[in-house]
Amino acid sequence: MNPNLPYNNAQTVTLAIIAVVLPFAAFVVNFLLLGKSKAAGWVSTLAIVASTVLAANVFFKVWGSHTIHLQQVWFTIGATKVQAGILLNNLSVMLLLLVPVIALPVHIYSTAYMKDDEGYSRYFSYLSLFCFSMLALVVADNLIMLYAFWELVGFSSYLLIGFWFTRQSAVIANKKAFIMNRIGDIGLLSAIIILFTQFGTFDLEALFGPKGLIALSNITNGQWVSASGSIPAVWQYVAFGGIFLAVAAKSAQFPLHTWLPDAMEGPTSVSALIHAATMVAAGVFLLGRVYPMFNDAELTVLAVVGCFTAFMAATIALTQNDLKRILAYSTISQLGFMVMAMGVGAYSSSLFHLATHAFFKCLLFLVAGIVIHQMKHIKDDNHLDIDPQNILHMGGLRKKLPVTFIAALIGGLALVGFPLTSGYLSKDGILIQAFDWSDNRAGILKLIPYVALFTSWLTAFYVARLIVKVFFGEFRLQKMNPHIHIHLGDGGWQYKVPLVFLALCCLFPLFSYSPVFYEDAWLYKGFLQANFFARENLYHVLIPVTVVILSVVVIYGAYVVYVKRNSWSFPQTGFLYRLSYHEWYIDKFYNRVIVAFILWLSKALYWFDKNIIDRFVNELEQVSRNIAGLAAWCDKYIVDGFLHLIANLVAAIGNFARRFQSGKIQYYLFSMLLVLIAVFIFKLIWT
Repeated sequence: MNPNLPYNNAQTVTLAIIAVVLPFAAFVVNFLLLGKSKAAGWVSTLAIVASTVLAANVFFKVWGSHTIHLQQVWFTIGATKVQAGILLNNLSVMLLLLVPVIALPVHIYSTAYMKDDEGYSRYFSYLSLFCFSMLALVVADNLIMLYAFWELVGFSSYLLIGFWFTRQSAVIANKKAFIMNRIGDIGLLSAIIILFTQFGTFDLEALFGPKGLIALSNITNGQWVSASGSIPAVWQYVAFGGIFLAVAAKSAQFPLHTWLPDAMEGPTSVSALIHAATMVAAGVFLLGRVYPMFNDAELTVLAVVGCFTAFMAATIALTQNDLKRILAYSTISQLGFMVMAMGVGAYSSSLFHLATHAFFKCLLFLVAGIVIHQMKHIKDDNHLDIDPQNILHMGGLRKKLPVTFIAALIGGLALVGFPLTSGYLSKDGILIQAFDWSDNRAGILKLIPYVALFTSWLTAFYVARLIVKVFFGEFRLQKMNPHIHIHLGDGGWQYKVPLVFLALCCLFPLFSYSPVFYEDAWLYKGFLQANFFARENLYHVLIPVTVVILSVVVIYGAYVVYVKRNSWSFPQTGFLYRLSYHEWYIDKFYNRVIVAFILWLSKALYWFDKNIIDRFVNELEQVSRNIAGLAAWCDKYIVDGFLHLIANLVAAIGNFARRFQSGKIQYYLFSMLLVLIAVFIFKLIWT
């Protein structure tokens, strides 16, 4: 621990680190020691309980008071020292508390929901790793650590989405999620590299803090300025593009949103955690972390994409029949609201909605889990060939699942943004500030708040459709076959306690003493920016009233259509219906165009590699072999032969010369005589 850090701050940092590490400790214990033991569930649950208590302690010490930033040298490259540490401010501690608070009821719920699954221990190991990844992500103080845990969150979600890996659909879903998130990760990595090359640091506080390098430069002229002067705008926009890709992939924004509905192949309790406060919230959290880097043009892009995503996903949810898929598109739509809010400058409302959405979306997924669980029992007991997630097979379940119904009703009203719920405060804040923002815009940008307002009414309809089809009317399976055996119930306390807790958290008192004014919410005040929209115009009264009145009309219309059926009904044919039912054909376009092109290109490259590259290499190999053979022959018979000839010649000369060294004097005299005679004859001939 840094000795210069005040004692209270040092204690707070220690508590935060322990809160982060505890789920990882549970992962290690479950994975290495417990094997297939049922104790794994309670090990993970106790770890997340302790993390919740510690995170709450940290939250109350840091929230609204000061920022704690502890770091030390991690490694050095040349003259660059890379720091690693922990950053605790309002944004950090909110997520540090929100993640375990949402994860705790999911853990308790999972001890019952997964009790008969063969992978029970493996499930809780993955769940603990997932929670550790997200907790570490939110307190990381530099871009390298953030990226590392960003990747670990993606890997953990890959494991959980494909938890039932024997199902082909689950394998395809987790592969799709993994690949699409890798696209976003490439963008994030590119942005990190650009930020470092331009500013020479990975430190989040040094870059984006109140006195950070980017924050101070952006305030003045909207363009990055480093120590060496203004940075070319192209790098700023490329970095923004990288961040946008990361957010679009992680938080399922158009065009990288299609993985999220397929991620429903994992256990429903996993869906509750992924959609509530962990993985998909990471993209919005990233926007909050690096928010000072965006100029007006970049924020406008976020507003447009977020608004379009919210509208598109809401229209798709209107016609889906898979219970979890409806909620998945609802998540995409609500994330679109958060991204749009960031774009229009409603920073506080965006993070406020992130927190409120976590509770009611987690609640709705846990409700879906109970309903699907009971439908599976009916299917298995009666040997029916049905999809237990199809809402067309349900109906009238409010009498058989009363606690589940009340929880679904509260969660649904919060999602719609009904008065007395937390969703009313956070969503109305986004809509009102969107209208305030549009007053200073021209052209098509003025339509953004109206599209968002219309999307809110679409939300009311698909939520009403879901609740009415599941809980009202008659139980359709029994209506088709009166003799089927039905045994339904809300389940034990592990099911009921999480529902009651989350339902209470969906009501306004948790966030504000006022059920009407979003500006009074303590969480909203904690993130208040300088561009606060004061309550000074008609929007602050007209928008909430209009949303509520028309939402009531829409909800009643859904009840009439799907229960009474004695008034009017929506057509289930035609272009608009098909567009919605087939999810705007975006996935089909990806599969038939982009995926097909990539597969074709892969096959073409494979053919080129096999028939051109490999053939060239093989021919080159044969030529090389022939040249090597010729060289070997030349070496053996020419070079070595010449050397052997010289050696033999030298040996022959040596042998010949050796004869003159016999040691006999008469031979020496005879030789001298021969030499004299030869010299004499040579001289005679020469003269």
